[in-house]
This record gives sequence, structure tokens and C-alpha cells, in this order.
Amino acid sequence: MSEPPMREIECFLVLAEELHFGRTGERLFISQSRVSQLISALERRIGTSLVARTSRRVHLTEFGADFLASLAPAHRALVGVIEDAQSRARNMPAPLRVGFQGAIYDSIAAAVSRFEIQHPQTCVTIKELPLGDPFSDVLAGRIDAAVALLPVDEPELTTGLVFSRQPQTLAVSVHHPFSELGVIDAEQLAQICLVPITGPAPDYWQRVNSPSTTPGGATIPTQGGASTVQEGLSQVAFSQVGLILCAATAAYSQRSDITFVPINGLPESALGLVWRTDLESPRLRAFAKAIEEAHTCPS
Repeated sequence: MSEPPMREIECFLVLAEELHFGRTGERLFISQSRVSQLISALERRIGTSLVARTSRRVHLTEFGADFLASLAPAHRALVGVIEDAQSRARNMPAPLRVGFQGAIYDSIAAAVSRFEIQHPQTCVTIKELPLGDPFSDVLAGRIDAAVALLPVDEPELTTGLVFSRQPQTLAVSVHHPFSELGVIDAEQLAQICLVPITGPAPDYWQRVNSPSTTPGGATIPTQGGASTVQEGLSQVAFSQVGLILCAATAAYSQRSDITFVPINGLPESALGLVWRTDLESPRLRAFAKAIEEAHTCPS
């Protein structure tokens, strides 16, 4: 049996995620033509087309999609074996990779510290997640767990803990008329352009965290777009748009040119600690417990 073509496999996996030859090349630090060569070599090796290419788009063939479904778990397992061996060989604590959507509040920092004290053989490594892409990294196995805004309705994910329920606020420039109000009703959102959250987050998530209609059904106009909180706040500060943020994020993001106005009539936001169901472990459950304890017994 010939050796597995690892470079071709890696290229196919990245292309299946990006669906773009140029971006695939950028991630792998190779040229776009080299990406095409590697994919063609893998297709010849297997004996059929894996990717359909047109002048406008790239997509997996039916065979390619089936191949990806079988290949991706095996590749993740192989990477995990190698990383575990490297960690043990260096006699270093095994990392718990956690992604955070937005700011890491004091309570979460305390939970991380508490967990590392209680589990000295595990260190927590942190990755910031894009505001509009809460689940891609945990689904792909690039992190072990994600602290993300709810809702979570991905069949592959488990929500191990729900915490930090917060009322919603509207960020507006201090020069916007809404900044003079002590509170606004959710129906008044139809009177302002909101900055939408951009990214591949599922539609059900977008409807809750970046709504396009009020609870009563009125259309909420939009303008611009933001993939991070700071990007959205920058647009708010220099125009007449608004951005919906939970009260905790608003408190963390105070600045002199923006006012955060409480919103009546929207459901509370909440954070969830989520992980891949097939990769659940005692470490993840212990980390969930540490976060829960930090929010119920902050002292």
C-alpha cells in the first residue's frame, strides 16, 4: 500500500472549507496553481473528480462530499494522535483549547484560573472567535470548546452549560436622538439602521443576535456590517447606525462617543459552553463546572 498523500489531503480539506482556490493557497502558503495541481493529483490517485470548478464558483462533487465525510474525522484523529504524542514527549500539560466570542469577562478569567489550579496537568489556551462565526472552529476540531452566544442548534454540538443571561442594549452615537432616551422599545428598532453581524453563522442564530425584524414584524433597516464588536462600534461612533449588544458587553465596551440604551421587548442574551458531542470528555465537563462555579460563587 502506498503512503498517504498528506499534502494532497491537507489541500483538499482546506479547499473543502474555503471553496476558493486563492484563499486555500493563502492558508497553505502556496500558489493558486499549486492548489490546483495538488487537487488534480489527488483526483487522479482516487480515480474520480472531487471538486467541480466553474468560472464563478467551486463546490464538491457528490463523491467529493462523501469522501470528505469519511476523510475529515480520520484526519482529525490523526492530528490528535500526533499532538498528544508531542505533548507527552515534551512532558507539557495537555492544552484545553477554548474559543471565546467577544470579551473574556472577569468571571470567565476566574474560571480559567480555577480550572488550571484544580487540574495542573491541563493548561487552557485561548482563541478569539469572530462575532459572526461562533461554531466553525469547534465543529472543525480546531478548538475543544467554544463560549458562544446562544442559540445553538447544531446536531453535532452539545451545550454543556448556559450562563451569563443578560438584557439587550442598543449602542448608538452620543449624537443620535436615541442617546437621550433612558430606554427604548424593541419596536423602535425599525426607526434606526442596525449594523448587521456578518459571517457564516446559521440563519437561526442571526435571527436572534442580528434581527432583521422587530418582535411585531416591522422591518429593521441595516447598513454596513461587522465581524467583531469593535468593528461594529467604530461604525456606530461615526454614523447614525446602531448595534445590539448585551449589557455585559456594553459595560465592557464603554467609550465617550457611544451611549448604550437598554431595550425593552427583546429576549435576554445568554452564553453557552459548547463542544462536539463525539469529543466530550471529563476535562470539558470539569471546565464547565469551573465556569458554573465562577458565576454562582464569584468569590
